[in-house]
Amino acid sequence: MSLEHRRIAIVEDDPIMGESLFQRLSIEGGTVRWWKDGASISDEVARFDPDIVVCDIRLPDCSGEDVFRDTTDKTAAPFLFITGHGDVDQAVRLMRAGAGDYLTKPFQMDTFLARLDGLLRPAQQKAGGVLGLSQGMQGIETLLLRLADRPAPVLLTGETGVGKEVCARFLHAQSANAQEPFVAVNCAAIPDDLLESEIFGHERGAFSGAVGRHLGYAERAEGGTLFLDEIGEMPLKLQGKLLRLLENREIDRVGGVAPVPFRARVVTATNQALPKAVAEGRFREDLLYRINVVSVEVPPLRDRPEDIPWLMHRFFDALTQDGTSLRGISSLAEEAAISHPWPGNVRELRNRVERAVALADGHWIAPVDLFPEHQVAAGAAPAFVASLATARDAAERREILRALDATRGQIGDAAKLLLVSRTTLWEKMRRFGLGT
Repeated sequence: MSLEHRRIAIVEDDPIMGESLFQRLSIEGGTVRWWKDGASISDEVARFDPDIVVCDIRLPDCSGEDVFRDTTDKTAAPFLFITGHGDVDQAVRLMRAGAGDYLTKPFQMDTFLARLDGLLRPAQQKAGGVLGLSQGMQGIETLLLRLADRPAPVLLTGETGVGKEVCARFLHAQSANAQEPFVAVNCAAIPDDLLESEIFGHERGAFSGAVGRHLGYAERAEGGTLFLDEIGEMPLKLQGKLLRLLENREIDRVGGVAPVPFRARVVTATNQALPKAVAEGRFREDLLYRINVVSVEVPPLRDRPEDIPWLMHRFFDALTQDGTSLRGISSLAEEAAISHPWPGNVRELRNRVERAVALADGHWIAPVDLFPEHQVAAGAAPAFVASLATARDAAERREILRALDATRGQIGDAAKLLLVSRTTLWEKMRRFGLGT
């Protein structure tokens, strides 16, 4: 584990414990500040801007809970509390308030470092990590980077809401023509009788109401990217015209005499099984071969749980740029999101985070803010108050997946990252149902 470029605040009055934590975290590469009372950190935490706060529950001038509540408007850093057995209930209450995690004294330093690493948000990726943290999305990102400056048509497949247009925009942004237009067309949203004119354009007088020349989406894309979403919904009569555009690199405006050169790259997307559509006579087989030079399947969100917290925080940051009283997303909300099947995929996740940002009551987004339909009547058991063992298992599973992604599935290297033995990692992977 490396804490290089990480800023860690320690609040601990015990000189032996404080010195031990300070030295080990410094050796690991962290930038560490040590406060021996609660009042001092409350005044200085905003200036230090820590990535995480390690705080004892019992301090000489106040409690760790006082420190947490006094600093929530000054830092969004997670708290790792150090507690005695008599303070466990208080620590659990703080976790539910969004604090982070706790450790009961005495503890092993390796256990402490593992918990600390589990609470730290992933550092900004130096390379990659734009589309997601999961192995599947990083593989797609690598493939799209290879395709960025190659003109071959790309077909993006996957369920509705998985992020096919996001992938198309990423491909365009990485190309040498990134400054050229990116033009997106939803083939299912435009009436059939208008679609030809909208894509290919028309000349004045081509039909009733055509009072002037109209440049279609294909022409407006210039030397950039023409993205045709829901390509499976395109009428058969237009599929032949699209095929000619791809093969001849020419645009035939409706009512036009001379073709216009077509310079853009074509990227298509669908949530349909196009081979089945071909068999049913709804899609041209020759067009499928033409657009399917490179096929990229975007996996559903339920198959990449590592991306869920990452996406939640990205959406939260984007939605709170204009200011908010919210401090962040609680760990319980993250665990509730990971357990949700996400039938609407990433689009549903953004919708739920946006609603939670608008309507959340507390300083931290809670499970009920994401899933209000699961709210129960007074006196009933809350839907998302999981046992600490369940929450811990979910966090461990997530960190194991991250380590395996980072080491490309190498068990020995992943064990080193996780600060456990190879045997321990094997046992946990077997318990969590993780293959190799």
